[in-house]
Amino acid sequence: MFRELSEWMCKRMNLIFLGDVVGKGGRSAVTKLLPELKREFNAQFAVVNGENSAAGAGLSASCVRELLTVAEVVTGGDHTWDQKEFPREITSLDRMVRPANFSNRHPGSGMGIFQHPGSGEVAVISLVGKVFMKDSAYCPFETVEKLLSQIPSRVKSVVVDFHAEATSEKLAMGHFLDGKVTAVFGTHTHVQTADARVLPSGTAYITDAGMCGADASVLGREIPAVLEKFTIGLPNRLPVVEKGLFRVDGAAVSYDHLTGKALKITPFSRFVEI
Repeated sequence: MFRELSEWMCKRMNLIFLGDVVGKGGRSAVTKLLPELKREFNAQFAVVNGENSAAGAGLSASCVRELLTVAEVVTGGDHTWDQKEFPREITSLDRMVRPANFSNRHPGSGMGIFQHPGSGEVAVISLVGKVFMKDSAYCPFETVEKLLSQIPSRVKSVVVDFHAEATSEKLAMGHFLDGKVTAVFGTHTHVQTADARVLPSGTAYITDAGMCGADASVLGREIPAVLEKFTIGLPNRLPVVEKGLFRVDGAAVSYDHLTGKALKITPFSRFVEI
């Protein structure tokens, strides 16, 4: 009863996070379904991980702008710089957030503060893991601590996209940030995990949000090519599936924008023919 009363008294707002977007088909699925998801969850703010949106490897300015027609913020990951023009293009994209624990010499920003219609501001932080990932990245735990100290006190809502391979590292980050941020969304593995929860001190958490890509695929790639890779082992191309039934995976979070505390997290998967 007390929890229900507290939720009623707070200023409850909602946001949506979508997992890794893969290729043109993934972008099309997001642009078709995200407006419907915003209506379904009464959410005015959406963050999308777009790091595989350019032909399955990295980002481009045009891909980011396409996603920003329906989302408020796009985040990156370990493939952020795969497209050779993107280090130059990112400087013109003020709603694109690349991993904060890349070198400070990299272009772009690892954190942004954005307007949430009707509820003030939301800080969005992008991080990459180190376990089985890029050795050159700085410690994500130290980096996020430093960034949190730089967020103005007026900003209560903070979203973290932790793009990492190891589930242990992602879960550790969730507990490390519990009570300090509104939500920690794991990305990178493209398969949605079944552990969405609100942690004890009020941070919504999921180990992996999933992907926005072809349902009949291996992480968005053509199944025969992936099977050839695993069974034969010779180098080969792994084409992105761009047509057919596409899935859009993610999670919606309800939170008190006066405190930044999460109240509920709801994972979802929706499907559309492309």
